[in-house]
Amino acid sequence: MLKKFAGIALIIFFVSYTTLLKAEEQLGYEVVSPAQPTANPAKIEVIEFFWYGCPHCYSFEPSLTKWLKALPANVEFIRIPAIFNEQWGKHAKAYFTAEALGVVDAVHTNFFDAIQEKKQELETEDQLAKFFAAHGVKEAEFRETYNSFMIDAKMRQAPAIAAKYGITGVPAIVVNGKYKTNGTLAGSQEKMIGVMNSLIKKESGGK
Repeated sequence: MLKKFAGIALIIFFVSYTTLLKAEEQLGYEVVSPAQPTANPAKIEVIEFFWYGCPHCYSFEPSLTKWLKALPANVEFIRIPAIFNEQWGKHAKAYFTAEALGVVDAVHTNFFDAIQEKKQELETEDQLAKFFAAHGVKEAEFRETYNSFMIDAKMRQAPAIAAKYGITGVPAIVVNGKYKTNGTLAGSQEKMIGVMNSLIKKESGGK
């Protein structure tokens, strides 16, 4: 009798879990389990995982940029470059260097254009130093930051952060450490913005 009840309970659990997964897919997101702590509990955190060499990230960028111009006051947006191999790591290091130097707004879009449209090779320290210099960063300052312990620490942390959220491709968005979405889950890159807004609204109760 106990075995029978256990079997029924297992079936109910499986059906309920499957139904939940289908419901999440219809809503355009997955629940992150376990949920991860955010950097600032007073804000709703939105993280974008990306790679400069990803054409899908590049095509998503205009929609994201437009969304950022109307960023709600209770939302904190964070970019984290994904690092799945050595090449991705070289581009990630360039982003972290730009972030540390406070020049992300000046170089981010141009870096995407240089990689995606102009097909430039921006991977070595010398190549990157030249690129940053063209955007007003002194070469010595770039090299010092690029080779700093702080950047090295961020390079070690980035893959671990992506792994915690189960990120396997980009672009991917995580909202408040609890939900993740991408073009496949949302139905398209255009619909990702709508899913993001819906999840922000869901998390905005009382904030």
